[in-house]
Amino acid sequence: MLCTPTGHNPTSRTTPELATALRSTFYEWRQKGRGPRCIRLPNGSLRIRRSDFENWLMDCEDPS
Repeated sequence: MLCTPTGHNPTSRTTPELATALRSTFYEWRQKGRGPRCIRLPNGSLRIRRSDFENWLMDCEDPS
């Protein structure tokens, strides 16, 4: 594995970097109608029921 002088893998991401990438992907999929079904709370936050997420995830699986 290639590492920088500080011992960190240059291709790894920090938790905040990964969260930002996942968040933007999630909202892109949601805008295109490709994400799991969401519930909007009165404060504007989004939530996903576990059953809806698991069903969506199964639908995304490659059948091969």
